[in-house]
Amino acid sequence: MMRKTFLTAAVLCCAAAQVVEKGSVKYNGFSRNGIEVWQNVPYAQDTSGENRFKPPKTFVPEYNQVFDNTKPGPACPQSLGQLGVPLVVGNITETSEDCLNLNIARPSSKDVDYRTKKLPVMIWIHGGGFWSGENTEPTTQPDGMILESIEDKHPVMHVAINYRLGFFGFAQSDALKSEGSLNAGLRDQRLAIEWVRDNIAAWGGDSKSITIYGQSSGGLAVGMQLLAYGGTKPLPYQHGICESQALEPGITGNFSIDSMEALVNYVGCNTTSLHSPETISCLRKFDTKTLFNASEATKFNDIAHNIGDVWLPVVDGDFVPAPPSQLVREGRFGNASYMIGWAEGDVNFYTDPSISSPEDTTKFIQEYLPTMPASVVAELLALYPASEFSPPSGTNLTAEFYRSARIFRDIIMTCQPIYLADALQKKTKNVYLFDWNQTILEPMIEALENISKIGVIHTSEFAYTNANFSAYNVSGLPLNPTPEDYQLQMRGSRTWAFFANRGRMPTNSDTTLAMRGWKGAYEKEENNTAIYVIGGPNEGLWTFDGENSTEVMEKQRLRERCAFINSPKIIEYLQY
Repeated sequence: MMRKTFLTAAVLCCAAAQVVEKGSVKYNGFSRNGIEVWQNVPYAQDTSGENRFKPPKTFVPEYNQVFDNTKPGPACPQSLGQLGVPLVVGNITETSEDCLNLNIARPSSKDVDYRTKKLPVMIWIHGGGFWSGENTEPTTQPDGMILESIEDKHPVMHVAINYRLGFFGFAQSDALKSEGSLNAGLRDQRLAIEWVRDNIAAWGGDSKSITIYGQSSGGLAVGMQLLAYGGTKPLPYQHGICESQALEPGITGNFSIDSMEALVNYVGCNTTSLHSPETISCLRKFDTKTLFNASEATKFNDIAHNIGDVWLPVVDGDFVPAPPSQLVREGRFGNASYMIGWAEGDVNFYTDPSISSPEDTTKFIQEYLPTMPASVVAELLALYPASEFSPPSGTNLTAEFYRSARIFRDIIMTCQPIYLADALQKKTKNVYLFDWNQTILEPMIEALENISKIGVIHTSEFAYTNANFSAYNVSGLPLNPTPEDYQLQMRGSRTWAFFANRGRMPTNSDTTLAMRGWKGAYEKEENNTAIYVIGGPNEGLWTFDGENSTEVMEKQRLRERCAFINSPKIIEYLQY
């Protein structure tokens, strides 16, 4: 039965405490929207002072310690205030370097007998460019998804984690490499996943059925966790979902080290050399606010600096033992089933809306890929002739805008995930691809930015997979879901939960209202990748081309374009 799911984004009052005991330790949670929640559960120690940049240390509760888990914990250092509407609507009010906490949400004990049943666990890794975000963002709260999973008889529980961001999570220098302190943010995520594996049974979770999932830089994180240690250590999870990123250009470039140098010079710590232990010692003596303000003052935000995604993972010879593209190519990654996808107009929101000429397109792509020779940029653009792009009726955007946005999307959101999926197929033979093609965000963008018909943009799936339309009901912005939107909200949330519950998509023998007919990316036709288009007028499983494709999919020319973008020559310029 289809339900119109409207949930409160904030908890105005709490029901009687929900108590979980683990040994002598008690965790006191609360009821919200018909589920049970524990917030601000610590999984690692304070990362300030001498612990700054270092790998996280597991938090060990005191004997007989009692936690009040009815209030959210602090976010990791970032700007205070509104994160941005309508992509996210959260409001950061407190930050701290003692931020490595997680939130646990599960079906009510009235719906599940936890004495006899263990539930699959979904671990959410938030996005935000490894610069912002936290685990209580309203648009990604799991209440609706959990309720839909119960209705579908494939219940799941949910964990949302915080991890170090920006300079604090991705600082780079030779001194940090020597002490094993690179990729701190990724190491936080790994420790959080291991904490869940080792402790979630106390909440009724199944430690052998864990799905990690994330969007944008969170999707990149889910990809990087697969590649962790080059596959030499067992994964602490079984399934993964990458939404709108799985890999990213620039990881082997200079974005992070250039940002590090700018910050170190700004605070006056570069008295010997950027890479000296003395520089790191100096940085550890500053208070959190001073260092964050310095990182904000020196952050590059232009297109030539990766659209502002400057604090990135780095090859450290340990957690990331080689360039990600090499690890993928050589099959040096863990064994897990994966769902990977993007939004149809994913990066339209991040593409310059003033683009109106072929020269503008060339300039935009060349600035985004500054190390790529102009002759190679021309080769790339030739694969996307302007004649294949036309603006939809009623928009104030140009054909060249949509052309630029599609090239940009394929580089960062589409072809890299396909590259990873190809490698996963060879090793695990259990990978699914999707193209999300429905949104409630377009009218909001038009109201806020005076841009019409921007398309199905970054984060469009949130409202559906989290069954949480009401989170967007803010500041009088237009929110007018159609019956088709409500239908997709039900099917989308149940599909994400079903995948976490089973590690695969439904077959004809499964009783579920999750999406049907979604086969693996390489099941439908040999040597012809299949992508499930979710929502919109052309929903279904379509191959790149051929008899099992559709005109809309064939026009994307993904076989030809991704073969070029994923070629060794282009990967060298993409720097990953």
